[in-house]
Amino acid sequence: MTVPLPAHTDPVVGRLLSDPLLPELGHGLGGPYHLLLPDAFDANAAAFRKVLAEAGVDGRVYFAKKANKASVFAERAATAGLGVDVASKGEMREALAAGVRGGELVVTGPAKADELLRVAVLHGALIAVDALDELDRLDMTARELDRTARVLLRVLPPDQPHSRFGLDGNDITAALDRLGGSAVDLEGFSFHLSGYDTGQRADLAAALVRLCHRARDLGLRADRISIGGGFAVDYVGGADWQRFEESSRPEHFHAAKRFTGGFYPYHSPVAGADALRAVLAAVPVGEDATLAELLRAADVGLLVEPGRALLDQAGFTVFRVQGVKERDGYAILTVDGSSLSLSEQWFGSEFLPDPVLVPARREAVARTGPYPACVGAATCLESDLLTWRKIPFPTPPAVGDLLVYLNTAGYQMDSNESPFHELPLPPKVVVEPTANRFRWRLDRHPA
Repeated sequence: MTVPLPAHTDPVVGRLLSDPLLPELGHGLGGPYHLLLPDAFDANAAAFRKVLAEAGVDGRVYFAKKANKASVFAERAATAGLGVDVASKGEMREALAAGVRGGELVVTGPAKADELLRVAVLHGALIAVDALDELDRLDMTARELDRTARVLLRVLPPDQPHSRFGLDGNDITAALDRLGGSAVDLEGFSFHLSGYDTGQRADLAAALVRLCHRARDLGLRADRISIGGGFAVDYVGGADWQRFEESSRPEHFHAAKRFTGGFYPYHSPVAGADALRAVLAAVPVGEDATLAELLRAADVGLLVEPGRALLDQAGFTVFRVQGVKERDGYAILTVDGSSLSLSEQWFGSEFLPDPVLVPARREAVARTGPYPACVGAATCLESDLLTWRKIPFPTPPAVGDLLVYLNTAGYQMDSNESPFHELPLPPKVVVEPTANRFRWRLDRHPA
């Protein structure tokens, strides 16, 4: 039998799980939906800013918009004075419509389209340049517009030489040589780094500080660096995660499923803003001072671009059970939606925290469980399962019950959404608590 893997739940989410709002929304919307909690986003943003202030570092937080399309998070970013990290003209348009000013945008992503570069220059956005040809196109665009392009040069991490992102050492030298007399203002350097190793981030950040010194010697501005995102989220307790890792076997999953993509580290003892604190407190290799001290001494600002970490506890996803099929020692539930609305399963992986069962009937159900069940979706594909793992539910799931997947706002809600089978996309519902009830509205994003 697979072990339970309960998700962390904050007090507001705990209240909602027992509130009649959830079944009422399911009835009114006629299908699955994503529920958004923007107050949690605000709290996470404040925590990141607090870390920067405590470290005495001149820093700026950008929300990585790709992590969730909802308009409300861009709106909250604008209100709080955060920047927004965008990677397409559509994301830029949405951020600007939410009230984020052009100078508070950073444009990332590889091989940006000419039109995106043009609009970014016109709005005075900061642009992370990923290749020499992109730098040349950007210079040409800025000259044609009689503007100056604001640029970070994205550096290829030496520990990840096969990454498709960034400029290697020779490219950096060539880029610095081209910047003199160009229409490009080099504001600094950035990197895209996979994984969640805080020490590795501090080491590479220190290398970017050294690059700033090198660029300044050439008469270039170079007064900031970006370390991107990669701040882990702690979804489950440490003891629960350890038990899962030690006991997990293929037979704990429907059809003895094996996962080629591995699993996200759902427990992280250092997560969110605390991960940024750890990066700033680390002493990089070859240095005798912390990263925060190096930044202050060099008068270099720090940009961070969290997505998932700003969305921790900022939303969850609700499905209704519409079928229960008994198998050998476990059940297969079918819900009224698609696993395309819970994206981890479409990366050769699994969203592991247990969904919470909210019974449609409020009378007590005698607990003689656990009742193991996996969760399938409403399409005709064998691979369309929201949860392959046989979840040990405390009470028997039944038709009409709700399954609540907690903490899904970061990347899970819409990275791979699709109206396959003409199933409508789950709407996003913005919920804000008041003294004695919850208020709700539909998010304004056109999708």
